[in-house]
Amino acid sequence: MKQKPVVGIVKNLMPAVVSIAITKSLEILEKEVPKDLQALLPYKDGHLQIPEEMVGPDGKVKIGGGSGFIVHPSGIIVTNKHVVQDKEAEYTVILDSGEKFTAEILARDPVDDVAIMKITTGKKKLPTIPLGDSSKVELGEEVLAIGNALGIFKNTVSKGIISGLARSIRAASEMGKKPQVQELRGLIQTDAAINPGNSGGPLVHMDGRAIGINAAIVFGAQNLGFAIPINYVKRDLEDLKTHGRIRRPLLGLRYLTIDDMLQKRLGLPVAEGALIMGEGPHAKAIIAGTPAERAGLKPKDIIVAVNGKKLSQDVTIQDFLEEREVGDTLAMQILRNGKEFNANVVLAERK
Repeated sequence: MKQKPVVGIVKNLMPAVVSIAITKSLEILEKEVPKDLQALLPYKDGHLQIPEEMVGPDGKVKIGGGSGFIVHPSGIIVTNKHVVQDKEAEYTVILDSGEKFTAEILARDPVDDVAIMKITTGKKKLPTIPLGDSSKVELGEEVLAIGNALGIFKNTVSKGIISGLARSIRAASEMGKKPQVQELRGLIQTDAAINPGNSGGPLVHMDGRAIGINAAIVFGAQNLGFAIPINYVKRDLEDLKTHGRIRRPLLGLRYLTIDDMLQKRLGLPVAEGALIMGEGPHAKAIIAGTPAERAGLKPKDIIVAVNGKKLSQDVTIQDFLEEREVGDTLAMQILRNGKEFNANVVLAERK
């Protein structure tokens, strides 16, 4: 029987897709249990009772799992930041062959849901997945999602199409002791099935190149998954290679994107733009020592446009930051007390 294209792609790429096991020592887990929950959990002789199937031969407790894929034969692996966000956990990479290696977290992107890991395998060169260009992806193109579905079903492959581009969602992580909620922008939407545990696996174009990292799903919806564009990953890999860390630009202000409802509620003079938030007892609108402060921006200023492009619900300040590097200048059009003026903001590095 003649081999179908999908079968060939899967056979070529599957050896470079890995599972990530997340473990912690019982001692650390016990310290993390809130006092108000301790009475509800099973304890014996002062120790938390863990099901045997969750405890490895080394005594570490498995608390989660995810996926990743190898991008360099020396053992460089990319995954989602939310998969490896717990700095007190230990991460073990399991290759398609079943071999296990302790992973080192090289970098976590401070903004996007991307992390870079490394395993050391000696002189052994590992298979890799080539990286495509997510800026050239078009609606309707066929894609494959590969990963460790539900943390149980290793090497799961699903097929679908690109259903949307430049999507924005607010997502909660499925890992960690405190789920983190963040806004993810510029995402690739697909109807290829993505399940918890698939996070960090590749979204693959039919040319055999990764165009994204599977990142999020919408619970209660069908065929609605999202991936981080692979160009974000390529940028982070280049930063790590050049600077030894991921460098992301910092503006240094808190803002609300203006819509019709916010305009009416606050009596604003415009229906679009970014309103710099007022000062609060626990959070500053303008962070001291940041580019926003040095450029003279103030609370209640309205940023109307950046680099000549008007801001809106679809075009936000964050979208401009995604495309810029540390040291770049944003030319802002500001509205303050009914008067417009221009401000040039030189982006610093986010720490």
